[in-house]
Amino acid sequence: MSQSRLTELTWRQVRRAGERGIALLPIGSQEQHAAHLPMGTDTLLVEEVVDRALALLDHETPASPEPPACEVVRLPALPFGHSPHHLFAAAVSLSAATLGAVLDDVLDSLVTSGYRRIMVVNGHGGNDEIMRLAVKRFALRARVTVAACSYWTLTAGEEEAGRPDVTPGHAGWFETSLMLAAHPGLVRTPVPARTPVEPPPLFDHPPHPGLTVERHGEWERVDGSTDDASGADAGRGGRLLDDRARGLARAIRAFDAASR
Repeated sequence: MSQSRLTELTWRQVRRAGERGIALLPIGSQEQHAAHLPMGTDTLLVEEVVDRALALLDHETPASPEPPACEVVRLPALPFGHSPHHLFAAAVSLSAATLGAVLDDVLDSLVTSGYRRIMVVNGHGGNDEIMRLAVKRFALRARVTVAACSYWTLTAGEEEAGRPDVTPGHAGWFETSLMLAAHPGLVRTPVPARTPVEPPPLFDHPPHPGLTVERHGEWERVDGSTDDASGADAGRGGRLLDDRARGLARAIRAFDAASR
């Protein structure tokens, strides 16, 4: 499976790739990530997982006989997402309606440019529901097969370095470990320990399983993070990134096989 970047292709190459290829769109955000991580953490991490996954696919040797090789065309990451819950500190946020409209326009442009298979890979929790709804609605009106996922949900099932209790979290152990592995120079160290708050925030500790609960002012009250990041570890972060990349590579292969 080969890969290319949309920004580096001519329009004729874009058209040819669309005949049997997959357009892949990473989406992220620009928002506060406590005192130790940069605003672009979600965008940087989804790009890292996508690029690692595509590198894995690029080095595969297909068995023979095989169908014609699929080309994955990677779009530039959409750097803005739905982040109104982080505006108490700093964020560049799109409304839910605007993000949905942006995704609809991007998908429509890709279809007009010849693509019939598109995959959206998300790096920010606030985008997830909007992305999935946009994909479902678009497939109702266009002759296209579209897939969507958030990178942290795809694992190869081979790595025990994780902590499911704090994954993905926000500016906590998981994201900080990944950033220490991928972009250590952007992590402000030493990472401060998080002061526990009482009562715990309801968005992270709902009073009953299955409930989604939001209470005004919670993110500011917990100082912008969901869990203690002071124990984050670059080695475990690297293994977690590799695990997500292998999971995403398998998902791309499965999407390719199911949508030919």
